[in-house]
Amino acid sequence: MSFFDDLAARIAETDSVVSVGLDADMDRLPEFLADADLPRWAFNRRIIDATHEHAACYKPNAAFYEDTDGWRSLRETVAYAHGKGVPVLLDAKRADIGNTARKYADVLDEVDAITVNPYLGHDSLRPFLDRAEKGVFVLCRTSNPGGSDLQGLELASGERLYERVAGLAALWNEHDNVGLVVGATAPEELGEVRESVPEIPFLVPGVGAQGGDAEAAVEHGLTEWDGRDVGLVNSSRGIIFAGEEVGRNVVSGASGGRETSEDAYFEAVGEAAKNLQKQLNRHR
Repeated sequence: MSFFDDLAARIAETDSVVSVGLDADMDRLPEFLADADLPRWAFNRRIIDATHEHAACYKPNAAFYEDTDGWRSLRETVAYAHGKGVPVLLDAKRADIGNTARKYADVLDEVDAITVNPYLGHDSLRPFLDRAEKGVFVLCRTSNPGGSDLQGLELASGERLYERVAGLAALWNEHDNVGLVVGATAPEELGEVRESVPEIPFLVPGVGAQGGDAEAAVEHGLTEWDGRDVGLVNSSRGIIFAGEEVGRNVVSGASGGRETSEDAYFEAVGEAAKNLQKQLNRHR
């Protein structure tokens, strides 16, 4: 079974294409977790408990875990997500040459998929691509405003650089394990990339806090895999920090009882994931 076989099954099971970005920023973790041994792990565990019914995938960004306690937290998070039956895509944007690339690819022993940077060319991605059972999402047209600085450059062939990347990704897809990262903040370009590579699954970031186009994310971001939808639409901050406004206040529960602010925080997180699932499903 490949990553995309498993992902298609997960999407069908949950009726969701939501990827929850686990960007556990220590500066934004709620105060009630301050005394936890591993605050990022404690936070992620509660996020997973609140959202796993609505999540097709979890996407931790490696930048938030690159210290000793961070890597411990990430390993616990991956194991816990797997225990809930949810695949994990590490947003690491890795690429390098020779032994360095091979060492970077070792992280695929622990996660199900990874994002990679194509700037160094095919040989830099080969150690990832050769892991046929793992998903490899190649950066193509990213959601940040500066993405166009390089990605939008016109080549001598007349195509844009991001269009060349999409074409190369199709050529590199010999194991049917390649996806593309194409942001929802550039919906026209998202549609153009889909036309050029109709069968490659997309990871579409930028819906949520970045204000990306949810309808375009679904219309162009998904493709069919053995007759089932496959593709992911990611929201990170818009889901995992949805409980911030709850603060440390005590709030009234839906049943009329009283709940702690901790419970209310993660209820808000679960609602955010559920609402995004419903929003995206309206366009499927």
